[in-house]
Amino acid sequence: MTFIRGKLNGVWIIEPRVFGDNRGFFMETWSRREFEAHGLFYDFVQDNHSASTVKGTLRGIHFQRGDRAQAKLLRCIRGAVLDVAVDLRPSSPTYRQWQAVELSGENRRELLIPRGFGHGFVTLTDQTEILYRMDSPYAPEADAGILWSDPELGVDWGVEDPILSEKDRRNPLLRDAVTGYEDW
Repeated sequence: MTFIRGKLNGVWIIEPRVFGDNRGFFMETWSRREFEAHGLFYDFVQDNHSASTVKGTLRGIHFQRGDRAQAKLLRCIRGAVLDVAVDLRPSSPTYRQWQAVELSGENRRELLIPRGFGHGFVTLTDQTEILYRMDSPYAPEADAGILWSDPELGVDWGVEDPILSEKDRRNPLLRDAVTGYEDW
């Protein structure tokens, strides 16, 4: 595995070693030993699988508040997405900054997003599937979001009229979503 530091404090892009031949391929997608060798200590407790049928589907920006925050290890197994991490930690030098990384079934990259970040993605192809690994279980009472088009963040999603859930259409602006959360 190759570990590449992201532009945001604590974000990593992981490129697994892929062994392929005429039968297909094999790759290791998670190794506690490899992660810990890079100072990344995670105890993942939940896996999720998300499928989107139409190009231009945008999911996010989502996060869990306080001690229910989640670190995420994401990879796209089919199609392609522009995956976005937003630093929501007031004490971080990259607070309120975002980073976008293309993840695809073809490039097999993974994105590690630590606790205290918002997360979202937009599908770049039809029939896209994402796998998530989290270090904290989903907690409905801590669920929160930020409006995908918040001008304060200025995320460039590459789409003007994305397909959104009703929940994502109603998410608050960043300044309203993080009020009262001094740090993660």
